[in-house]
Amino acid sequence: MDQQELRKREERCIEDEPPWCSAACPLHVDARAFIGHLARNDAAEALNVLHRTMPLPNILGRICDAPCETFCKRSQAGEAIRIGALERSCVCQDARPRKLFVLPPRGKRVAIGGSGLSSLAVAWDCLRKGYGVRIFEAGERPGEELALCHPDLLPRSVVDEEIAFLMKLGMEVETGAATHRPEFLERCLETFDAVYLGLDCLPGGAWGLERDDSGGIRVEPGTQRTSREGVFAGGLPREGRVSPVWQAAEGRFAANSIDRHIQRVSLTAGREKEGPSSTRLYTSIAGVIPLPAVKAADPLKGYSGEEALHEARRCLQCRCLECVKVCVYLERFGAYPRKYAREIYNNESIVMGAHQANRLINSCSLCGLCEAVCPEDFAMQDLCLEARRSMVERGKMPPSAHEFALEDMAVSLSDRFALARHEPGLETSALAFFPGCQLAGSQPDKVIAVYEYLRSALTGGVGLVLGCCAAPAWWAGSKARFDEGMEALRGQWNSLGSPKLILACSTCLQLLREHLPEVPAVSLWTVLDETGGPIPPGISCERHLVVHDPCTTRTEPGVQASVRHVLGRLGVRVGELELGRGKTECCGFGGLQQNANPEIARETARVRARRSEEDYLAYCAMCRDRLASAGKRVLHLLDLLFPDRQVPDPAVRKDPGWSQRQENRWRLKERLLKELWSEEEPPKRTGHGEIRLQIRPEVRRLLEERRILDEDLQRVIHHAESSGEKFRHPGTGRLKASFKPRKVTFWVEYERCAEGFVIHNAYSHRMEVTVS
Repeated sequence: MDQQELRKREERCIEDEPPWCSAACPLHVDARAFIGHLARNDAAEALNVLHRTMPLPNILGRICDAPCETFCKRSQAGEAIRIGALERSCVCQDARPRKLFVLPPRGKRVAIGGSGLSSLAVAWDCLRKGYGVRIFEAGERPGEELALCHPDLLPRSVVDEEIAFLMKLGMEVETGAATHRPEFLERCLETFDAVYLGLDCLPGGAWGLERDDSGGIRVEPGTQRTSREGVFAGGLPREGRVSPVWQAAEGRFAANSIDRHIQRVSLTAGREKEGPSSTRLYTSIAGVIPLPAVKAADPLKGYSGEEALHEARRCLQCRCLECVKVCVYLERFGAYPRKYAREIYNNESIVMGAHQANRLINSCSLCGLCEAVCPEDFAMQDLCLEARRSMVERGKMPPSAHEFALEDMAVSLSDRFALARHEPGLETSALAFFPGCQLAGSQPDKVIAVYEYLRSALTGGVGLVLGCCAAPAWWAGSKARFDEGMEALRGQWNSLGSPKLILACSTCLQLLREHLPEVPAVSLWTVLDETGGPIPPGISCERHLVVHDPCTTRTEPGVQASVRHVLGRLGVRVGELELGRGKTECCGFGGLQQNANPEIARETARVRARRSEEDYLAYCAMCRDRLASAGKRVLHLLDLLFPDRQVPDPAVRKDPGWSQRQENRWRLKERLLKELWSEEEPPKRTGHGEIRLQIRPEVRRLLEERRILDEDLQRVIHHAESSGEKFRHPGTGRLKASFKPRKVTFWVEYERCAEGFVIHNAYSHRMEVTVS
């Protein structure tokens, strides 16, 4: 990803777009932050927000006409937040001394005609920028007209205090000035570097400036420049009414133009975001309870502190975060896609493999829910997958991230499980059943039952293909290994004469359609829907189940519909999850999340399991087992179609675990070859395979978390017992031994028993211990 691509991706995430209130404000006051502090009862920090962006906050905070309220998102669910009233409450209740940080003096001076709001705003900003300022007031007292315009809201004392504050910063004031005379402007231009005319308080003057059609001084909006170089103006009513915030804003625009004029730079370049702007922010109001605005008990005094608190707490604090709301992974890393994109770019381009960034890249389940819910279709899964591929290609991918899953995949692609056969007794196959590696590892008996049904229900020959679609390699970013896996599957398909594949796994279906488009493929659930499926006796029509759709069916509405048709024929009353079908959530297995970040994967499964109190119905083997591991009662659809009378409640069946999955696969192959094709598999387990293990449940859970297989334990013990390389604890008598069958060294704590060996603990590491 280069800088240009990074910027495109950052631009797509709208979380940093301003809320509607701030975008509509001519001064871009951060109303969201201001109100957020008030809602947390932190008036001091709320006032700091106003001081950061608002000129003359003690004046403008009292009289702001709040055009932002017209655009408040809360108005779509109740009434708009009374932002102006909250600003007034905040500044009226504060009596702290204020600070204004100013730049060092620049040796340049600005003349300001009039002491209205726009003029004082120019003075405020020019003083901050380090310019000398002199106000020329026609009356005897600066700010007089400003106070008279707002007698109920703006005490004269407050205006005096603000002017005194500006004078303390160096502002000079000349009263009784003949600001209406032509020579006033000429004298100012001779002795000052720029001039501002505050039209909100200056009497009409004959200054020789170009006029507009209505006879007023022609002023360019935004820059506030007039026909005379170095002369700027502003502060007139807008659309027939006086707007204090616009008067202050025009003063700010003019101060920026004066700064540019004095520095001899463009008055217009890079000023597109000054003044009200549009925003691309999206904020959902689904589920927001409509509430009216809080009414002040005393309208003249405005909100009390308690009333302001209640009004502030109506604010929606508009943000997008649609993806973060529904994704444990995005939420857990504490930011949002725009920031993640930058972090991943830095990891790839600068840091070259920082631990935290690697965890971010590898923890994504690649399910694509972020893209499905994002108003701008930001695909975090694409970003993470591209980063994984880049890391693999450059040799920067930590082996620990995905190696276990890739080794498990290699076993499924090996002769221990892989198989391709025509239907027994036939030499051609119009169709072939491909159950995938996970259904075979979780419920091998169901694979046999489904295959038997398909052979009875379909004509033309139904072959069988055992193997793996190489999804782990795809998720790991290992293109070479994925291509090898796809080629292996293509070879199996070709060996059967290119039949149409019937797939039990939606991930297999997705990957085949994307990467082997020449292979005709259909979901098992579509076939069962079209054939009517088996209708076993004893199915209760009173049963109610909530359907969990696998994330890889999100773009397969036909498959989802078929599942519900099948359930309907079984008499099951179907419930739907709010995040289902096109917005269904991941179970935590996809993208190798369970391998790279088990904690997030467990929480992902727990969150999904808590979406409903009802029992779930899954039609993906890993979804069923992941949800079951989270304590959810969950059935696989095949439990209903092909019930096992010896399992009275399949909803409580536990996840078989990694070791049992591998054993289930090779035993399934052995059984099928023997029972259907009368072939005996040659024995593959010698030496370590004869060792019998006794493992308590708590130790089994530990082994699962550490990705240590029974076969790993057997290899260590076999090596220790045959070589004598082991330690004995003098107190407990337990043995400890290690063995390195591949890149990982395994350590096992065990002891002998009558039934074999009791496992007490095991762990693994990748350290290389050298003796010099």
